Amino acid sequence: MRRLAVLAAIALIATLAGCGDDEEFAGAPEQDPGPIHVHGLGINPADRALFIATHTGLYRVGRQESVARLVGRSRQDTMGFSVAGPDRFLGSGHPDVRSDLPPHLGLIESADAGKTWQPVALLGEADFHVLERAGGRVYGFDATNARLLVSSDQGRTWQRRPAPEPLLDLAPHPRRPDTAVAVGSILHRTVDGGRRWVALGGEVGYLAWPAPDRLYQALGSGRVQLSRDSGERWTPLGSIGGEPAALLAVSAAELYAALHDGTIKISRDGGRTWSIRSRP
Repeated sequence: MRRLAVLAAIALIATLAGCGDDEEFAGAPEQDPGPIHVHGLGINPADRALFIATHTGLYRVGRQESVARLVGRSRQDTMGFSVAGPDRFLGSGHPDVRSDLPPHLGLIESADAGKTWQPVALLGEADFHVLERAGGRVYGFDATNARLLVSSDQGRTWQRRPAPEPLLDLAPHPRRPDTAVAVGSILHRTVDGGRRWVALGGEVGYLAWPAPDRLYQALGSGRVQLSRDSGERWTPLGSIGGEPAALLAVSAAELYAALHDGTIKISRDGGRTWSIRSRP
């Protein structure tokens, strides 16, 4: 129960405190601390490489590799992270302290697989700790201002929606972008793009929704579960063997989960069994 309480508090703590220790790692690019404090995961369609968004920079693990390597030299704290297409990533968070950017990056975009980033919107105004894309729709929870924002034009412009509570994670339906399940202290569901939410109850944990009847959740205990009815009922699966930091589902069968020490686990059988994909 303690781990679940910790997970439930993450979004609220981030809202109140931010991530003020970024300078600890950003000032020493020659010393790679590895992927510390994982925030997000993604698979690049261009080469199927695994990308790990962390407090200490963006890391890449090639298809035939098992060691995560820093992309470029930036120690950018990429809090929100989403793959939008081949070599095209969306992100948010806090800049490398060697840059002259404001402390909150708003929405940023990379067109070269994370080597460089350009501001898109809300520079200096938002810090998306949750950033999820479905078709042309982008959902973002701005932890700095405790607000849910939704974009219908790939993040160029945003509209505010009523957040049911500070959010830890959100997963949009893979075919109906107006439908999404979010989690704070409990689960919530919207079917109208975040205008209204229905409380579902349930447990706290990270979400991934790769197929209409495959909504996955990784709980604080490490247990993974599956819902086939959009979050109403859940069936237990396997365990990742530790407290999760992020969850990604590439397909109904292929899942990735990050542990807090930077270890990435992979399941190829829909969450039933897990093995190590990469180590920090």
